[in-house]
Amino acid sequence: MSANVLVTRRIPDESIRMLEAACGVVDVNPHDRALTRDEFLEAVQGRDGLLCLLTEDIDDEVLDISPGLRGVAIYAVGYNNIDVDACTRRGIPVSNTPGVLTDTTADIAWALIFATARRVAEGDRFVRDGRFTGWGPLLMLGSDVTGKTLGIVGGGRIGTATARRAAGFSMRVVYTSRRRNATIECTGARYLPLDDLLGESDFVSLHVPLTPETTHLISERELNLMKPTAYLINTTRGPVVDEKALVQALRNGAIAGAGLDVFEREPELEPGLADLENVVMLPHVGSGTVATRIKMGNMAAANLIAMVSGEDPPNCVNPEWKQYRT
Repeated sequence: MSANVLVTRRIPDESIRMLEAACGVVDVNPHDRALTRDEFLEAVQGRDGLLCLLTEDIDDEVLDISPGLRGVAIYAVGYNNIDVDACTRRGIPVSNTPGVLTDTTADIAWALIFATARRVAEGDRFVRDGRFTGWGPLLMLGSDVTGKTLGIVGGGRIGTATARRAAGFSMRVVYTSRRRNATIECTGARYLPLDDLLGESDFVSLHVPLTPETTHLISERELNLMKPTAYLINTTRGPVVDEKALVQALRNGAIAGAGLDVFEREPELEPGLADLENVVMLPHVGSGTVATRIKMGNMAAANLIAMVSGEDPPNCVNPEWKQYRT
């Protein structure tokens, strides 16, 4: 098979080799950063296939200058950066990488739960700065996790995996979602409307896709519904949380703390966020284990190879594409 494909950021070598074995030309972004828009627009022209990240917007402008594109594979579960309707109208399939990062992302949500509740990052800085002069009964007191209430916003794969882990800590679990989900309820989670969940939970963990409806799902109003002793955990998409409102809530004690793996205008932070001791921040590493990133890369590569061959990818998000392929 002869195909000319672009990979917009270096992914694991094993996945690159898969593409090289199946395609004629594989060009990989040589920079250790995302391509600028101008660089991306230049690089995508004349391609048969595109393997991209969330950092590239795939819109009419991109599709108009790459009329030979036969498929777009994203190295992620979410694909809110892709105009899927525009791709479908042009007969271009789009794929993602679901499932493989479920447990890894649930694990990082739990890492943030413990890091915020027990002030792990703050304690690390305290010791490194030489301020630890000995144990004391009131030194850096945190909050309990065991026996508390965990609220899951979004009852899909990752939300369910996060809920399942709560059993080991004797937690009460409540969840909210667009529709009731028997799978998460099998973990013992009880359905509640969002407002009720926010008022009852000691930890609120977000696991919803980014859509117009979920943008700023958690804003000033919702933060004020939470307990002042509660913690917000976000491992999904940054814009789900109104970051300006979050900074104010953390400053004025509306909530006790937050654990964030994603940011509203990533990698830029809302002014004042980095100055707060009651927030733990990670650089979007929810799926960041060696095994998971290789699985994601191999899945994305397999999807793209199928698409440039004219076949349905294993993880197609727009199966209607074939109706429009000429």
